[in-house]
Order: sequence, then structure tokens, then C-alpha cells
Amino acid sequence: MTYNLFLSSLTRISTFAERPPGFEKRPRSTWKTGDYVVIELADTVRNQSVELADARMADAYAGARIVGALGERAATLESVGGWRAIGDDGAVNMMTAAGLIGRITSRSALMPPPNPARYLGHATLDGKPVAMQDFVPTPSGAAFDTPIVLIIGTSMSAGKTLAGRVIIRQLKERGLRVVGTKLTGAGRYRDVVSWGDAGADAVYDFVDGGLPSSVVDESEYRRALGVVLDRIAAEKPDVVVAEAGASPLEPYNGTVVVEELGDVIGFTLLAASDPYAVTGVMDAFDLQPDVVSGVAASTSAGIDLIEKLTGLPAVNVLDLEDHVQLGSLLTAKLGL
Repeated sequence: MTYNLFLSSLTRISTFAERPPGFEKRPRSTWKTGDYVVIELADTVRNQSVELADARMADAYAGARIVGALGERAATLESVGGWRAIGDDGAVNMMTAAGLIGRITSRSALMPPPNPARYLGHATLDGKPVAMQDFVPTPSGAAFDTPIVLIIGTSMSAGKTLAGRVIIRQLKERGLRVVGTKLTGAGRYRDVVSWGDAGADAVYDFVDGGLPSSVVDESEYRRALGVVLDRIAAEKPDVVVAEAGASPLEPYNGTVVVEELGDVIGFTLLAASDPYAVTGVMDAFDLQPDVVSGVAASTSAGIDLIEKLTGLPAVNVLDLEDHVQLGSLLTAKLGL
């Protein structure tokens, strides 16, 4: 039988493009987050979107095999699940198009039912199972002291990635070397790739640290964060634009980002999905952002309400006139 093998974007740090993996079933007691696995789509009338290693989207159909990684997801607006929910029947789901593999246990009514798939086995090279961490370089130990523009949000889909693209363009217009990074969330490469398209000299995310998502124990997340920051430091940027996906009260380790980077955070943008959520995130992080943007600032009425509630400036990053105000705020705070 012939089949199509799709290498999801979570495999982009591996050598699978040069050496396609084999697979073998492994005892459940040996499974762990970040293990590469091979799944097979079951019969379905709906195609499965797969984000490939270059961030291109492809369609997979029944019988196709996909290489992804075991992980956890806790999305407020889409789906919740993880590899620990996989039963003895081996039924699994693609929890993100990037290849985050687990069993969905809860989903938004706005999301279609997940495509059924089954676990075939753990991915192997030379007969040995491999995981994401097997392809992560040893950190050099370089000090990280680059100024950071930190983008946080009140929820997923609040407008963080769009704000990052605008900020990167603003910084590049000033002749700066800029690195973009997404430090928390669930693996989805096209977000950080879009920052490269916006002009970032290099882009990294938690996948480069060996994680399929940042829903992991704090100690494991701190290890991966150290790897990513080491990679960024080696680029010798003038400034880093960093997104902490999701929100601080979700289990994505957003608070760890603020703790670890506190001394070098030079500017903070809060992307809000609702004006009233701004004060909640400010209390949760115990910080005051320099500007508010996002869905909540899409109209003049939203901007007026944010400024009335918080006393903070708010900008609509879809409005070119507001880019001037955002640029002025960046210049003043970062001393550009």
C-alpha cells in the first residue's frame, strides 16, 4: 500500500526531511511530551490541513500519514486536550495543523469536529525512537541582555501577531537588527514566519527549544526558554520583539516569561480582545503596559473606552495614522 507522508511543522528542527523516519509502537509508560509520532488519518469526508516545515499549508486525506509530536493544548477559543488523554484504542487527533498530537477532550462550538486518526507508532531513526529534544543544540551560556519589546494578550486571537508585524516594520525603518520570537503558545509556524516577512532578521519560537507547546511543567519550560534565548543572543540583535501567546492566566507559562525577562523588557504592548479585560491582565502580570492594541482597539469607541478605563494610550494597528503614534511611543521608551 502506498501513502502520503506529511512532515508537520513541528518536525522542522529534525532531520526527517533528509531521512524520513520509520515508526514502531512504544509502551505507554515510555511516552513523553515532545516525542515524535506517526499517525494515520481515518476515513473522513473533510480534509485535514497540515502546516509543513516551511509554513506552507497542505491538505491530507484518509490514509495519509502525518509525523507530529505529542503535546498538550488548552486553547480558550478552540480546543483542549493532550497526549495523556489517548486511550488504549490509539485514537488521536491533530490538535493543531502544526502537528500537535493528542486526544481532544473539549472544543468550542465554533470548531468543527476533529478528524479521526490513529497512532501507528513513535518515529524512529536507525531503529531508535526520537523526540524534539534530540535535535536541540546545547546552549552556549551567552548572557542575554538585549532590550525586548514584549507583546502579551488578554486571550488568544487578540491581535498579538499583527501588532508584532507592525512593530518590527517600525524598528527596521530605524535601521535596527531585529529578532522576532514567539515564546509561548501551541506550535504554529506561520505566525513567526510572518514576522520574518515583516522584516525580522531572524525568527525563533519555543519549538526551537524542543517544545511542541508551552503547556508543560515550569522547570521544563524554563529549560526550553533558556535554549531559545541563547539562540537569539547569538544573532546579536539590537532589539527583540517577543510574543507571549495566549494570556497570563492560561497554563502556557506566560508568567515565567515576564519573570525571566523582567530586567530587559523595554516596552510592553497589550493586545486586548475586550476593553474590560485590560485591567484584569494588568493585575495578573502586575505590570502596566506602555500601549494597548488588538481587537478592542479596532474603533475609536474602543480606544476611548480603553483610555477611560486605564488611562493608557491605545492604538489601532490597522490604521496607518496610528502607526505614527506607536512609533513615537517606541522611540520615547526605548530611546531610539
